[in-house]
Amino acid sequence: MNGNNNGNKVLKLGIPKGSLQEITIAIFKKAGFNIKPNGRSYYPDIDDLEIQCILIRAQEMARYVEEGIIDCGLTGNDMVVESNADIVEMAELLYAKRGLGKVKWVVAVPVESEIKKVKDLEGKHIATEAVNMAKKYLEKHGVNSKVEFSWGATEAKPPQLADAIIEVTETGESLKENNLRIIDTVMESTTRFIANKGAAEDAWKRNKMEKIILLLNGALHAEEKVGLKMNIQSKNLSSILALLPALKKPTINSLTESGWMAVEVIVDEKTVRDLIPKLKKTGAEGIIEYPLNKVIF
Repeated sequence: MNGNNNGNKVLKLGIPKGSLQEITIAIFKKAGFNIKPNGRSYYPDIDDLEIQCILIRAQEMARYVEEGIIDCGLTGNDMVVESNADIVEMAELLYAKRGLGKVKWVVAVPVESEIKKVKDLEGKHIATEAVNMAKKYLEKHGVNSKVEFSWGATEAKPPQLADAIIEVTETGESLKENNLRIIDTVMESTTRFIANKGAAEDAWKRNKMEKIILLLNGALHAEEKVGLKMNIQSKNLSSILALLPALKKPTINSLTESGWMAVEVIVDEKTVRDLIPKLKKTGAEGIIEYPLNKVIF
């Protein structure tokens, strides 16, 4: 069901179309919102009558938010900077198209290029999809270069169509595959929840956005954590607790059998493969690991 069918107040929410679309919809699902693409329509269904979703390219999101065509949306901070949009940043959400974390805009040149540092870009030809960002960066370094907008396949431009590129990357692998090396980082960027100024001042819309952000952050915090449950003898409690890198303090309950306790804790998933054998060796029994949907601080 789509929020547009509701006669009551509706929040117009921009979902980034393209590279961020799949992971954004997955995080919304963990947060409790089911978004379902509706064929070729740019208006996917969502199971919240107070929200109308609209698919918008991340590059255009900030402009549509600024103009009030939509109330709010998710896009990279790099795209906000590039567009110079006057919006309200409601929250930083630490995820990118391949997972949690940041992306980087970097200056890259062919491996065999004589360009070693930013100053060497003087008089050179640079291709990028972020022209405004590139020009500000070069101006900051006092470098005059020809900056040209790239319509895609930017990594393929050097050396024949450009001397260097300014491109976004998460791992740098694609740059290496195209025989390019990084000489500098222009900026790091994370996903942001942005809002129109008028929407941010509207009490109902702001409250709705803050609820969504709370749940999205809860889903993101849970992404790299798991829950552990185990039974232990009381005599082993201090030894077990010394092993647990708890989010807060573990939950401890007495069992019906005298001298036994149940311990429950949230831990980083990456620590579990080393932690469980240690817990078992220290006397923990009935160890259960379970996934989490949300962790609200």
